[in-house]
Amino acid sequence: MSNAKAKQDRELTDDAREKPATIVPFAPMPKGQVERNIVVDDSGRAIVALLQKAAEMAKDDCARAMDLAHKLSFQLRAAEERARELEEGVAHFRDRATRAEAWLLRIHDEVEHAFFQKKDRDSRQAQRQ
Repeated sequence: MSNAKAKQDRELTDDAREKPATIVPFAPMPKGQVERNIVVDDSGRAIVALLQKAAEMAKDDCARAMDLAHKLSFQLRAAEERARELEEGVAHFRDRATRAEAWLLRIHDEVEHAFFQKKDRDSRQAQRQ
């Protein structure tokens, strides 16, 4: 069966070689038609060129926007880090102020106890005498 198929393929190929290829030319276009085709082709090329230019401009705009977004993102992260550092500083100094206030209160109480209560005792004793 494969021999028969091969023989049939050879016959088709031989037939194709024997017959000359016929080329059918297109009918010539009237002169006005040719000019209209040129105008249409030129317009099409101009439109495609404008579209390519618009695509390039959009691509450039997108690249600039992405660069700006990255820059602003970096600045935002830096500002957030600085704010966090400042908040830590505020907490540190708030703690120091609280401790200092406690020490001032303690010193005040010690001074009151050491000097003014003794004065009060001395004045009471002087009044008794």
